[in-house]
Amino acid sequence: MKRLLFVPLIVWLVGSIGCATKNYVKDQTTPLVNKVNELDDVTAQNTKAIKDTDTRAQAGIQKAQSTADSADQQALAAGQQATQAQTQADTAARKVDTLQTTVANLDNYHVVNEAAVQFGVNRSNLSKNAKQTLDQLAGNAPNVKGYIFVIEGHTDSTGSATHNNSLSDRRADAVVRHLVANNNIPAFRVYVVGLGEKAPVSSNKTSAGRSKNRRAEVKLMSNSVENPTTASANPEQ
Repeated sequence: MKRLLFVPLIVWLVGSIGCATKNYVKDQTTPLVNKVNELDDVTAQNTKAIKDTDTRAQAGIQKAQSTADSADQQALAAGQQATQAQTQADTAARKVDTLQTTVANLDNYHVVNEAAVQFGVNRSNLSKNAKQTLDQLAGNAPNVKGYIFVIEGHTDSTGSATHNNSLSDRRADAVVRHLVANNNIPAFRVYVVGLGEKAPVSSNKTSAGRSKNRRAEVKLMSNSVENPTTASANPEQ
């Protein structure tokens, strides 16, 4: 009988010991598990922070590279603009040199042949005689080396100064158009000025004097030696 009672007791003791051991193990391992979980959380946060930092770093690198590329492009564009500006400056300098040379050479020109053509009152159209005179003068131009034409338009003193200045310009332009269109004179060889009533050749107090002043003077000039001759058209009445 005692033996039968002992067996359950042993079973109870073993069960009690087992439960106690499980509880002990649980009590001992729970802090470790919690610590591991905390470490996992920290690791996850650190990993996210590292990724965020890396993303920002990559974005910063790309922005810096983009800024550098833009700066390179701007520097290249600035260099091209500087080159273009220098080219334009060189071209302008050459033009100035050419102009200065041309102006200096003008001092060496002299009259080879000249003519004066007259106009009607307040008129700027060329008469038949005036055209013949201009044709004769222009016919000598191909034989003159480096020739130029200098044309001065004039008026009498009748009318306002403003009107006379405009009229003298129109008279000079009429001569230019005839020389260029009818005698193949290059326009770059023609120098034109309208002087209005400022350079009379006769008195404006008489009809005959005013008729002489209504004129355009045409000079064929060259820097080579020629024997100058003079021609003039019959004045308009």
